[in-house]
Amino acid sequence: MNDPTPISTPGGLRVREMTLDDCPRVAEIRVRGWQVAYKGLIPQSYLDGLSVAEDAARRRRHLEQGDGSVVNLVAERDGSVVGWACHGPHRDGEAGPGEVELYAIYVHPDVLGQGVGQALLRESADRCAAAGHERMLLWVLKENTTARRFYERAGFGPDGAEEPFEAAGVAVPEVRYARVLTGAGRD
Repeated sequence: MNDPTPISTPGGLRVREMTLDDCPRVAEIRVRGWQVAYKGLIPQSYLDGLSVAEDAARRRRHLEQGDGSVVNLVAERDGSVVGWACHGPHRDGEAGPGEVELYAIYVHPDVLGQGVGQALLRESADRCAAAGHERMLLWVLKENTTARRFYERAGFGPDGAEEPFEAAGVAVPEVRYARVLTGAGRD
């Protein structure tokens, strides 16, 4: 199991493992994140249909039924959760040994640009490197230039893989990004 000790970061952020009590707030951040980040990229009807309550129940089930291979982290400031990240075994059969996947990273829209995403990504990558993973992979919407720039600034780059994603009957292609993990604390 990963070290549950919270990590304090510059700017008053604290990154720690997610608990069941965090599920409603994480769901709110995730749904609101989708609605803001994917506006104009995914059909509005799909975004409008997202439910915080359903997402919270799904987060709770994942935590309760998990085997520890998936790590959920939250960032909090002044006692309030403001971001969430999740990583674990690569879901694609093409992944090689030593590879891990960043499944999600979301920051509440009110704190975008304040280092929350960077802190979550850094902690996730550090934990993966410390666990012996050599490379982190993630999927990002091809047209999401804001997210792509964020990942590129953190050392990720497209590795040539693409896959279809569909939302409300509309194709929304994703591209895979990768980054070599050089060791905990050496980003």
